[in-house]
Amino acid sequence: MSKTLIETTKPKLKKPKRFQVLLLNDDYTTMDFVIQVLQQFFAKTEQTAHAIMLKIHIDGEGGCGIYSYDVAQTKVSQVISFSRKNEQPLMCVIREIE
Repeated sequence: MSKTLIETTKPKLKKPKRFQVLLLNDDYTTMDFVIQVLQQFFAKTEQTAHAIMLKIHIDGEGGCGIYSYDVAQTKVSQVISFSRKNEQPLMCVIREIE
């Protein structure tokens, strides 16, 4: 009698791409508003939000968090919508992490 070996293999899954959400500096958005956005949409503490706000002010951009594409895009939409409703020109973008 012959034996048949059955070999099971797990499919190789790719890790999902990750995206960083960034706030961009401008000359009009108030620092307090940026801190409010960081606390409200990215769950940052006041101290962390203040540090990120200063980084945005000095370097021109600052990272708010790393998410999947869908979550990152939702955060960007929420921040831009909130900014426009409050008459602030704050810009929020996503950048793919390699």
